[in-house]
Amino acid sequence: MVELAALIKITISLFAIVNPIGSVPIFISATDGWSKNDRARTARTVALTVFIVLVLSAFIGDGILNFFGISIPSFQVGGGILLMLISISMMHGKQGGTRQTPEEAQTLAEREVIAIVPLSIPLLAGPGAISSMILNAQQHPSFWGHMSMLIPAFVISGLIWLVLKLAEAISHQLGTIGINIVTRLMGLILAAMAVEFIAHGLRGLFPQLAS
Repeated sequence: MVELAALIKITISLFAIVNPIGSVPIFISATDGWSKNDRARTARTVALTVFIVLVLSAFIGDGILNFFGISIPSFQVGGGILLMLISISMMHGKQGGTRQTPEEAQTLAEREVIAIVPLSIPLLAGPGAISSMILNAQQHPSFWGHMSMLIPAFVISGLIWLVLKLAEAISHQLGTIGINIVTRLMGLILAAMAVEFIAHGLRGLFPQLAS
């Protein structure tokens, strides 16, 4: 089993990457005019989809890397750079193109199948969250280590469901400025996590750096 401190760290990192509070305005916009029940049902679907994506990333992500012949240190550096780009966008108060392309934004505007695309993928369970789950699962390669990844995935999915269910109330309480502040703070935490991923990857690629 993974130590509790490590699980807490993984959960905080995932929360910073997923940033459900920062997605509240998008959720409100996408479900504008919907009934309370429809919004609640969409929130449940989003949370379940994110959970499935995170769990699959933890359990079969390394197999995908092996299939493409990608080493873990290389993926750590690449994933770290991606997380850094996301964090920079977040600290500028933006969602960033690494989470959502213009084409996906158009899909959001049309509000077609929004619970899965783009609200779940790639807005919440995007490349950053997937990369983080793969890297953390690789750092705990045992069976119980992988099973432990279910805990942060479940916690994050539960928080996503709660935040989206209360999205309208949160939006009114925080306002645009409050949401921007939370997004910037999460971006700062994510930047520190990204540096750690890159450092670990570079030590794997260039062992002499560790000496």
